[in-house]
Amino acid sequence: MKDNILHITNGSNLTNYLNDLNYKGDFLTWHEMLCEGPANRIINTDAFIKVRKDFLNEFYNIEVDEYEYKNELHKLDTVDQYSEIVLWFEYDLFCHLNMVAVLSLLNERKINLPISLVCSGRIANEDHLKGLSELTPEQLDSHYKGRIKLQESDRDIAVSVWQIYCGTDHNLLKKYITKKSSFEYLGICLKAHLKRFPDSKTGLSTLEQNTLNIINKYDIKSKHHLLGYALNYQGYYGFGDIQLMRIIENLAIFYTEDNDSIRLNRKGHEVLLGKKNYASEINDNMIYGNVNRLDFQFNKKENKLIKTIMHAN
Repeated sequence: MKDNILHITNGSNLTNYLNDLNYKGDFLTWHEMLCEGPANRIINTDAFIKVRKDFLNEFYNIEVDEYEYKNELHKLDTVDQYSEIVLWFEYDLFCHLNMVAVLSLLNERKINLPISLVCSGRIANEDHLKGLSELTPEQLDSHYKGRIKLQESDRDIAVSVWQIYCGTDHNLLKKYITKKSSFEYLGICLKAHLKRFPDSKTGLSTLEQNTLNIINKYDIKSKHHLLGYALNYQGYYGFGDIQLMRIIENLAIFYTEDNDSIRLNRKGHEVLLGKKNYASEINDNMIYGNVNRLDFQFNKKENKLIKTIMHAN
């Protein structure tokens, strides 16, 4: 069979970039942010789409175009015409949870074509991790030519991670932090995920802690200014503007906003000193897969999630 590739990309920006560079093949653009909100284990259903539509509308006022959503997935109906599937996903948690969902979907559909992965992150002679759309055409071509062929064991790991994420015991993900696979950044992404739950001492997630540290360290002029710092200093999360702004808004009890400055208030200094657990006051009831983040806290000493006391029974 003549090479005919189906590219599954992490968003429209990359799809457009690859088209501009005349990459051969067809494109399926994955429009999702499965790192937040409820999700069913089985993806190829109307129930899955409804759960996601309801969440995105409630939390972010995003109206999902169901026709467009399904139209992209319908490209898998004629997958037999392809010789290979190439996944284009990045080093961060946002992309990795989308990626394992895609691999789980391909498993559901019993698609057994060769699958390879183009994943950006560390770049030779570069100081910062880079997303795929940030790569030069030459760097992107090098990544594509060096794409990693996924083994059956890799695909099994991805399916297992997705199943656990959509379950009720996210401590089971710890097994995959150190498990060898072709996913170079999976372990660090799973570590980052567990630290999204409130810390057992402060009640802050890592991202919340980082946001307050930014206010404490820098001369922050406005929420928009703070958002810029948060985007640049979020590490392996890969969150977008709307996700980080939601976190900033939820942390309003810890800072005072004047005309030209944002400063920590008394509570802000107290929480950074670890004097009180503020999880219940922040009251961020975001769901990850099938778990409400308020039901668990991350215990650094035990390096695992523990049931929040009020939800322990």
